[in-house]
Amino acid sequence: MKALLDFVPLIIFFYLYKTVDPKDVDHPLLQLIGSAGGVNNNNILVATTGLIISMLVVYGALFISQKFRLDKQQWFVLFMTVIFGGITLMLSDDFYIRLKAAILNLVFAGAFLLSPYFGKDKKPLIQRLFGPVLDLTEKGWKNLNFAWAAMFIVMSGLHVFFAFLFAGGKYWGEFTAFGDMIVMFSFIIIQFVILRKHFKSGDE
Repeated sequence: MKALLDFVPLIIFFYLYKTVDPKDVDHPLLQLIGSAGGVNNNNILVATTGLIISMLVVYGALFISQKFRLDKQQWFVLFMTVIFGGITLMLSDDFYIRLKAAILNLVFAGAFLLSPYFGKDKKPLIQRLFGPVLDLTEKGWKNLNFAWAAMFIVMSGLHVFFAFLFAGGKYWGEFTAFGDMIVMFSFIIIQFVILRKHFKSGDE
């Protein structure tokens, strides 16, 4: 249920991005936040407003349902969205919201790469997450940790590509809403197939 809730803001973002006229400076959401709008990017500004509001609602509900706490990752994603989205709306410049996902993925990659050097046990982050279900050698954990870091680096590059380089950013909304999810699920499925023999049995 929690995983499904995480996709609600993205769905709202994509819907507004595709349905709002880029030249509509009088959209109710822009009026709600007191924005004068932009020249030809009001669909992104409205979608960003919807993204921030829906994330605050969803994460607020998660905060209550999780006994008044959020995971570190949830706090970080919320913080990045509000900061970059807020700058986008204040300056009426969609450059910053386009940049957010690229930076977010680089930070995740950095967390995986640096994790073996921090913490009491000095274990790779992926081992801390999947240690209870996978049985790997020390080298295996390092390789898997590096694979996840590489995946986030590739994801960051794809966000830059679709946001700034390919077709003038025409398909950035589609990739943001669905593309990175497809890449992530594909990567997880590949990992599952490769590591299927290393899953611990129920007795373990």
